[in-house]
Amino acid sequence: MNREEVIIIFILFYHALLVLIILFLVVFIVEKGLNKLLGVKKQKISRTPGKNVDRRGKTIIVIPFLVAIPFVVLSESSAAMKGFWILYMIILIGFQAFLEWKYLKNSKQYITTLVILVFAVVFIYNLEKFFWFL
Repeated sequence: MNREEVIIIFILFYHALLVLIILFLVVFIVEKGLNKLLGVKKQKISRTPGKNVDRRGKTIIVIPFLVAIPFVVLSESSAAMKGFWILYMIILIGFQAFLEWKYLKNSKQYITTLVILVFAVVFIYNLEKFFWFL
C-alpha cells in the first residue's frame, strides 16, 4: 500500500468511527430523555421472574441468525444484508421490549426500548447515507 491508500483508509475509518460515536450519543440522550419524561427507573429483566425466559429467548433468536450470516454475506446483496440486520434488530429488540412490558410491571421502560428500535431500523435502512463512501 502506498501512502495515499493508507491516508484514505484512515479517513474512512475515522469517518465511520465518528458516525458510530454520534449514533451512540444520540441513542444515549434519547434514552435518558425519554426515561426522564416517562419517569422510568431503569431495571433489568435478570432481576425478575423473566430471567430464564430472557436468556432462552435471546439464545433462540441469536443462533439462527448466526447460522444465516454466511448465506447473507455470500449473497453479496446489500439489500439482503440490510434486510437481515433490520429483521434481526426488530426480533431481538422487540423481544426485549415485550419482556420489559410483561415482567417490569408499573414501568414504561418498554416504550424507550421501542423508540430505540425505531432508531436502529431507521439507521440501518439509511446506512448508505451515513457511509456514502462504501
